[in-house]
Amino acid sequence: MQIDLTANKPCPKKGIMDITTYVPGAGVGNLPMSSARKGTKLYKLSSNEPPFGPCTAAIEAYRQMAGKLECYPDGHAYDLRQAISEIYGLTIHNIMVGNGSDELLGLLAQTYLAPDDEGIMTEHGFNIYEIQIRATGAMPVIAKEKDCRIDIDNILAALGPRTRIVFIANPANPTGTYLSAEEIHRLHAALPEHVLLVLDGAYAEYVTANDYSAGIELVKQHANVVTTRTFSKIYGLAGLRIGWMYAPLGIIDAVNRVRGPFNVNAAAQAASAAAVRDRRFLEKSVSYNDEWRQWLTKKLTAFGLKITPSATNFLLIHFPDDEYKNARLADEYLKNKGYILRRVSNYGFPHALRLTISTKEANQGVIDALSGFFKLNEVQ
Repeated sequence: MQIDLTANKPCPKKGIMDITTYVPGAGVGNLPMSSARKGTKLYKLSSNEPPFGPCTAAIEAYRQMAGKLECYPDGHAYDLRQAISEIYGLTIHNIMVGNGSDELLGLLAQTYLAPDDEGIMTEHGFNIYEIQIRATGAMPVIAKEKDCRIDIDNILAALGPRTRIVFIANPANPTGTYLSAEEIHRLHAALPEHVLLVLDGAYAEYVTANDYSAGIELVKQHANVVTTRTFSKIYGLAGLRIGWMYAPLGIIDAVNRVRGPFNVNAAAQAASAAAVRDRRFLEKSVSYNDEWRQWLTKKLTAFGLKITPSATNFLLIHFPDDEYKNARLADEYLKNKGYILRRVSNYGFPHALRLTISTKEANQGVIDALSGFFKLNEVQ
């Protein structure tokens, strides 16, 4: 890349200013004061945070680190990797942890993409994929989805001589849909061996379908597959920013060369190791989520709304493109009542809201609030 020596200020490299800044879901702290009536209790249903928070063991492990804050964390995160290895039956040397799975996705892009390479993502895919691809100077290629589902044939049609990486969220965000193990195997079988397939399983723990797989068996069998996971969702540790990936040794070795030596703090490592070992908490969370996902889907469908079938802890709610009953007005009404959902216009859904499955109080309350919204607009 030719550098402009006449510039009067530092210039970002090519592609950086083409990145659209990531905008997180609205929260209690950044909700405009005018959105909710004074004194209204607020329910954050915009970021897919679990209703229970972290397990007791994780909280206690975190507290125990308070007296050791002067010490550097273990740069290899051995205890956490050992816990993951034990629970999932994985080889410890193939496990790497990161400052959230976002960091690992970025490290993979940094390691395997060069300027003018291409990375494939899908139409409604997680925004971080495009950010990480563009940050390397590579170009994102968008594969269209079909009925809110990732379409394997469209991904394969997007392959080109410059393709180096394919990012797949399975289950997907913000749709909540998933690809079966058979579909993932078909995709991988059609990829050239030099193309890296990254399977982002941030919501994998929530899936109960028998035909689903997070892709660990593919990692064990092939040199060009990685699966990433996070402790931010079902484990309730989003505030600690920690994730992990399972990858072939060649990929682990390469990424380790660009990874920061102390990228995961000690408290996060301790809390996550305790969390992953608490299988009873996980089972309770999955069961609770299944029950309320079905209940919310039934209630929302009764309003005449279309709900994308979800395997996760959130629902994508499609509102009519109507002057009085659209997603924007529903969002404003719900915020006024204290229910903060996620607008997903930037994901290609201008007429939809994403709802996190939350506490019993919040789940029932948002349905009551929506009932009020539709009754108010019946006379329009």
